[in-house]
Amino acid sequence: MTVLTGPGLLFVVSGPSGAGKDTLVEGLKARRERLLYSVSATTREPRPGEREGTDYFFLEVEEFRRRLSESAFLEWREYNGHLYGTPRSFIQEKLRDGYDVVLKPEVNGALALKAQFPDAVLIFIVPDKFSYLRSRLEARRTETNEQIAARLEIAHDEFTFVRRFDYLVINEEAQPQQAVDDLEAIVRAERYRIHRYPETRLKELEDS
Repeated sequence: MTVLTGPGLLFVVSGPSGAGKDTLVEGLKARRERLLYSVSATTREPRPGEREGTDYFFLEVEEFRRRLSESAFLEWREYNGHLYGTPRSFIQEKLRDGYDVVLKPEVNGALALKAQFPDAVLIFIVPDKFSYLRSRLEARRTETNEQIAARLEIAHDEFTFVRRFDYLVINEEAQPQQAVDDLEAIVRAERYRIHRYPETRLKELEDS
């Protein structure tokens, strides 16, 4: 049974590592006051500059598995040797309160969320050239060549699922703000879909 019964909408931004999801979601949040970011949990180590509770909830494997046993995650996946999960309570509460919520899970996690939230809007982010993924990952200087190679292999596998998403946003290297514009356009368009309006509001318009 879906929890998405109130006015809040769930936007799931996903795509291969290095596509620019973090930057695009930050740009979108700055423009949309009623859009909240759902922080995921992970067992990987924090990267330089990442903050607990802001970028991720960083958990030990034992703690992650304990919460998993208590059904605390809407979805969880192992990715590149680490565990990732989407906390259940935050999303349910904020959607009911009328906030839009955005997440950026891995591709398999995005599809798992769609299974639980059929009204979730899935957005796939990809660079205008696949080769840019390598240069972006190398620029982070946080992983070995072997780890980067593993991420690129995963990226090619992930792209095979693109047709199961609702939207494709191409994050062009030369026009990074265009992708944020495209994301915002999707959010605005989804807000105006007819089935989002309650019957009472449509009746008011008809009788006015």
